[in-house]
Amino acid sequence: MTAPPLTLVTGPEELLVERAVVEVREAARAADPAAELVELAAAELVGGVLAQATSPSLFGESRVVVVRGLEEAGESAVAEVLGALAAPADDVALVLLHRGGNRGRKVLDAAKAAGARVVACDEVKKRSDKLAFVGAEFRRAGKGRKLDPDAAEALLDAVGGDLRSLAAACSQLASDVEGPGTLEAVRRYYEGRAEVSGFVVADAVVEGRTGDALVALRWALQTGTDPVPLTAALAGALRTVAKVASAGRAARAADIGVPPWKLDVVRRQARGWTEQGLAEAIAVIAATDVEVKGGGADPAYAVERAVVTASRLRGER
Repeated sequence: MTAPPLTLVTGPEELLVERAVVEVREAARAADPAAELVELAAAELVGGVLAQATSPSLFGESRVVVVRGLEEAGESAVAEVLGALAAPADDVALVLLHRGGNRGRKVLDAAKAAGARVVACDEVKKRSDKLAFVGAEFRRAGKGRKLDPDAAEALLDAVGGDLRSLAAACSQLASDVEGPGTLEAVRRYYEGRAEVSGFVVADAVVEGRTGDALVALRWALQTGTDPVPLTAALAGALRTVAKVASAGRAARAADIGVPPWKLDVVRRQARGWTEQGLAEAIAVIAATDVEVKGGGADPAYAVERAVVTASRLRGER
C-alpha cells in the first residue's frame, strides 16, 4: 500500500489531526479502494484488541488502524501499542494520535525509533501563524490562487481564530470569487457576520472612518468582546501610526515591529494624521484604558466615546 506504514500525530489542534488521519486513509484507498478504516481509543486496548486489529488479513485487504487518546494510555494500552510496533503487518497502516503531555511518552519514543512519519499538530496560537494558515487554506481551496495580506487580516478579524471556521470561510470565499482574494471580497462576504475584533475597530479609527468604526465596535460588544482588548487594539494601532509617522520614509518594518506589507498599510493610514492629532488621540485612548479597567461606570460607553473622538482627530491641525 502507498500509505505510510506508521504515522505518529502529535498535538491538540483537532482540524490538523483529522486531516492527518484523512491523508493516510486516502493514500491507502488510492492503492486499495476497499481499504478498511478501524478506529480505536487507547482505553479500549485490552486483551489483544490492537493485535487483532493489526493482524494480517486472510484475504489480503488493506487496513488503516487509528489509535486515539494515547495521552491517556494506561499500562495495558502502552503494552499493546509497543507489541504492534514490534511486529508490523505489511497490509496495515497504523496511525497513533497523542494530544500532548508526559503520559504515554514511551509510545512516542518507540514510534519514532520505529521510523514513524511524525505529523505535528500543535495548537495554532500566534496571530502570525493563523494568518499563514489562512493564506495556505485559500491557496488550497482556490487551487493556487493567492489571498491578499490585508484580506487575510480582515478575514481573521471577521471570522475569529478557530481553525475550522477559518478553513470553512476560506473555502467559501474561494468558491465565491474569481482570481485572488481581495480585501473588498472579504468585507463583502464576512465582515459583520461573525465576531469583530479590536483590529477591525482600530483600523477604522486610524483611517478616520467614524461610522464604520462605530458599527464594528457595537457589533464587537454585542458578540461579547470585552472593552479592555478593544481599547488595547486602539492604543496599539495609534502607537504604530505614530512610530511610522515620526520615522517618515526611513521607517523599516523590522524597527516598527510589523510585517512589510503592514508597513505599507500603516503609511497610508498615517498620511491623514498630524503630530498634534495623534498625541491627542493617544491621550484619549490612555484615559479610556483607565475607565474600562475599573475607573469608570460604563466601559462600553467609554470605548464608544473614545472611538468617535479619536477617529475625528484624524486630519485636525
